[in-house]
This record gives sequence, C-alpha cells and structure tokens, in this order.
Amino acid sequence: MKIIAYDLGTGGVKASLYDDQLQTLAKSFIPYGTQYPTSYMHEQQPEDWWKGVVESTRTLMAKTGTSGEDIGALALSGHSLVTVPIDAEGRLLAESVPIWSDTRATAETAEFFERIPEETWYMTTGNGFPAPCYSIFKLMWMKKHQPEIFSKIDKVLGSKDYINFKLTGKCCMDPSYASGTGAFDLMAGKMRPDFLEAAGLSPDIFSELTPSHTVIGTVLPEIAKETGLSPHTLVACGGVDNACMALGAVGPEEGRIYTSLGSSSWVPVNSRIPILDFQKKPYVFAHIEENMFTSAFSIFAGGSSFAWAKDVLCRDITEDAYDRMSEMAAQVPIGSGGIFFNPSLAGGTSQDKSIHIRGAFVGLHLGTTREAMVRAAMEGICMNLKESITYLQQKTSASDEILFCGGGSKSRFWMQMFADVFNCNIVKTNIDQDAASLGAAAIAARASGLWSDYRQISSLHHVENISRPDPKRSAQYAKLQPAFVHICDVLADLGDYLHDNCS
Repeated sequence: MKIIAYDLGTGGVKASLYDDQLQTLAKSFIPYGTQYPTSYMHEQQPEDWWKGVVESTRTLMAKTGTSGEDIGALALSGHSLVTVPIDAEGRLLAESVPIWSDTRATAETAEFFERIPEETWYMTTGNGFPAPCYSIFKLMWMKKHQPEIFSKIDKVLGSKDYINFKLTGKCCMDPSYASGTGAFDLMAGKMRPDFLEAAGLSPDIFSELTPSHTVIGTVLPEIAKETGLSPHTLVACGGVDNACMALGAVGPEEGRIYTSLGSSSWVPVNSRIPILDFQKKPYVFAHIEENMFTSAFSIFAGGSSFAWAKDVLCRDITEDAYDRMSEMAAQVPIGSGGIFFNPSLAGGTSQDKSIHIRGAFVGLHLGTTREAMVRAAMEGICMNLKESITYLQQKTSASDEILFCGGGSKSRFWMQMFADVFNCNIVKTNIDQDAASLGAAAIAARASGLWSDYRQISSLHHVENISRPDPKRSAQYAKLQPAFVHICDVLADLGDYLHDNCS
C-alpha cells in the first residue's frame, strides 16, 4: 500500500508519495498565487488548490508508475484560518477567499469584543494571531459586506476540508483546524455557542468535529477519474498545517520544540497544557495527538522577508542566489556594521507591540554596503525569533536542542547564525521541508491501520547537521538583542502613528 500526503501551503501544494514504511518515493510542487486587493486583504482561489491537487497527484503517479489502486490512503495538511463558503448543493460561493494572513475584519473584531471580553476569548481559544485573522471575524465581515454570499451559506470549510469535500462529498473538521476558527474551546475540545452567537453565526455553519485520523470516506468515482486515484482510496480527515508540521517535526513528545523557517516562520513547542498569556498572546492549536497542544509565536514574513531582500538587493544574481547571499553575509562582522533589520514586512504578530508595525532597515549610512544589508536581514530574522525561543523555554520544560525545518534550514551559514543567536544547538534532519507532509502521511497511516499511534515518527528523522553555538559570538549577539527589541518597539509606535494619520 502507498500513501499520498498533501501540504496546502501559502505558496502552493506539495504532494508526496510514501511507501508503507513512510519512506518518500516522489514529490511534486504546484504553485498558486495570492491576490492582495489591499494591504489588509490576502486572498486565494480554492479552485487553484484543487487544480494543484489534481496535477500533483497525476505527476506523482506518472513519475513512479503508480496506479490508483496502489494508493491505499491519503491525508491533507492545510493552511489555517481559511473560510470557504459552499451552499446546500455543495457549490462554491466565492471565487476568492481570505487566507490566514487577511486582517480586513478589524471593525467586526471590535464589535465582537464589545460582547465578549477579549481576554475571555483569548484565554479560551488561544487564538494569539491578530484577532481579525480568525475565521469567525472574517465571516462577520462577509455577513456585513457580502450579504448575497453569506445568505446562501450552508457550510464554511477550511482549506484542507474543501479538498476533502471535493474528494469525498463529505464535510468535516478536525479539532486542530477548529482551533483556528475563533470559536473553539481548547480545554473543552468543542465549539463555544456563546462565541458563535456573539458573532451572529449559526453553530450549523461549521462541520461536525472529527478526529484527524478518522476515515471520512473514499474518493468519489468521478473524482477518481479526474485525479487517477482509486474509488477505494481512503481519505482521512487530516489537520491544520501548524499541527501537522508539529507532528512531522517532533512527533507527539511533550517539550519538543522546533523552528519552521519557511515563507512565514514560527517557533512552536508541544505541551499537554496550552501556553496561554493574554499579554504575550502565543497562538495555540490543538495538536494532532489527542490531549496535546502546539503553542507558538511567528513572523508572518520570515523566509518571505529574506526572499524580498534577494529580489530587491540581489536581483542581478540569477544563479544560486541564496548561497551567494550567505557568502556576502559572511564577509561582514556580527552586528552588520550597526545595521538592524526588522522583518515585519507582512505586519505585526502577537509578539509585536502593534500589528501596524512594518519592516525596516535602521542605521543606514553612506558607507552601508549591500553585504551588510544582507547580513542584517539574516540577523533580524534570527533575533526576532530569539524572543520567541526565550519565552517558550521559560514557560515549559522545552528542550534546549531545536530542530529546524523549512527552506531556510538548507543554509549551514544561517543555521550557525541561529545557533549563536539562540545560544543552543540547532539540528537539521533529512525531513527538512517535509515536516507537514510527514505529519499528514502519519495521519493517513493511522487512519488506514498501518500505524496504531504516532510514536514511530522520530525513527524517520536522520540527523544531517548540528550547529553548536560559539560562546564568543553568542555573547556578542546577547548584547545586540536589547537594541533590536527597542528598535522594534519604536517601529511599532511609528506604525500606529502612520496608520492613524496617513492611511
């Protein structure tokens, strides 16, 4: 038996084919776009996700000579906080939908908090992203601004749940995805009727809660023809990307911590009790493992900020650009000649003083070189995530050894910089950018009966490199960290001023 795991991300869908030992046989990546009607509106088209799933499925099978009958099960990891409206006939009601980073619903969020105290809401849900990101507020916005769509809604589906619906005709939602709706009680494990009532939403708008490893159905005959899958292929409920990545990266063990250095970047830790703090607002999702949580902080544009630096500062470099940038940064001393970079190019997160903070280089002068700006970009992302690491390690029995995954983990130079800034060992394994895919594959393995639990995940990781901190460099970065934090606070104040007076 073989398994397909799909990782629906912000930039595209990654599909991976696994054998019954969860060894990777082939991969495919199909990109899709994001539309930005305004700086606060971030939209994607659900049909682009579906086209990516179909194309990547056929690509995997063609690469490996695999038939549909060979695919015993599949599962999806899906990007979070997405609201896909369908009517009672299962028809898609909106061509484009807001994705996780969309913050258009600020007025609706304020209205909600007039009815439900914000602290009560956060301490119940653990929803620590800027509140307008969450599903119920996006639906409040839709109800007010797109009443012709809202009035026809039968169900609202998450990203992976929309694909599951296309595959099986069944509507479902697992606890990990539900925990990003803005109406899920983490400790009770169910939706809060009073939160839905305060948002003006019917409880029936969301699907029934179903464990991630539940088989929700098999592939519909007409979809089997379209994708090349078999009508007998089992479809598991799957999970939200944060939880699938936590499962694939560090398994179900308590206290395990990792860093994802992808387009957005985050630092989560596994724990039996969610880490809730109304002042700092770590964001929490229900883990794929029952009775466990993944609590985290993030940068909305971590790897994306470095990609921006590549596109703007190094557009003349057409080959191996990231390797060349590491070489540039290595020529510059720690501290980048007094240049600091704040990577909030997609706005602020819960760890920032304000969601209106924006990215910036600070300390530029006539002698500033491109090399210094490249190093400052790398250091800024490290120092931003350092604040998260310090907090999470203080709040839990988190390991002082941190697994890195995502595209940025390929740079040994950057991994050494992270080791020096974090002052701990940084581990890279073979799983690399495939943690969410492995998490989804593990769900499919459990759903199909190949696995009875998730304890085997750690055995699939093989260490490729360990970066250890240098005491002298770590001490230098420790002196720079307070200046970085102060600069970020000033930029947050400036962001508020510009928002209030210039927007």
